[in-house]
Amino acid sequence: MLIRRTISSGLALGLAFATAIPGASAQDPRGRKYKAPPETSHIEVLVLRDNNQKPIPNAAVVFHSVRDGKDEGNLEVKTNDQGKAIIDVIPTGSSVDVQVIADGFATFAGTYQVNEASRAIEIKMIKPRAQISTYIDTRGQPAQRPAGIQDPTGPVSTSTQPPAKAAPPATPLQTNPPNMHPDNQYPLEPATAPKTAPSTPSPAPPPTTPPLAIRPNP
Repeated sequence: MLIRRTISSGLALGLAFATAIPGASAQDPRGRKYKAPPETSHIEVLVLRDNNQKPIPNAAVVFHSVRDGKDEGNLEVKTNDQGKAIIDVIPTGSSVDVQVIADGFATFAGTYQVNEASRAIEIKMIKPRAQISTYIDTRGQPAQRPAGIQDPTGPVSTSTQPPAKAAPPATPLQTNPPNMHPDNQYPLEPATAPKTAPSTPSPAPPPTTPPLAIRPNP
């Protein structure tokens, strides 16, 4: 009798648990829907020497990805003994900026569009090159000027031609007549009296003969 009651109680408990499971597994309409993470691409970067094609180990490879205008951040990976840096977390369809830094080599930078599930990138590193500039560093070189001669304050001309002579100052234009005052108000007085020609004496009038007196007849 006791065994039957135990079995009945177990069956009732099992049925109750079975009916409770579907309700618990049902999705709550008020909860957030599950969103699967984006697919990622397998990216493998091979870093080689440009002169002999040998791998460069322990080089720093920096990945900077942007997808749909969203910055995904930066991630740095070191190359292994075969010169490879492998990464599997960048979303497919991202624009990836790759920067490689290695001792004794010029820094490399490039941008790659990763739309496929697997992408292999080969980068050849070159030695640093001298920069081309019009500026010449003269530090440590002997001075080109004798002692005691100061540098000119103005620009130095490199022309070998003699300097051009300065033009004479321009003569001011005379706007007034020479015999008029600068204010044009009255004539200027002559500095010296003008010379006049000597006067010629007029000829003396001819002598007049007195008229003869007429005497009356006696």
